[in-house]
Amino acid sequence: MKRLQDIENQIIRLSNSIAVNYPELYATLDENPVTIPSKVHPDIEIKNMEDYLESLKQILKQYIKTHNKE
Repeated sequence: MKRLQDIENQIIRLSNSIAVNYPELYATLDENPVTIPSKVHPDIEIKNMEDYLESLKQILKQYIKTHNKE
């Protein structure tokens, strides 16, 4: 469970960083309470969370590359 929590914390930190530093990018991410599972203990696999974290990193990397924020 510790590994899953670590990944979730990284996702939260990265999402918050995007929201603060790149609000125009954050607005395009499909992250809102509607997408949060309603189950008390949804089945979340570590691989899925790792993939999601990696996708956020790639989206940010590509955004910075194409929008060279100064």
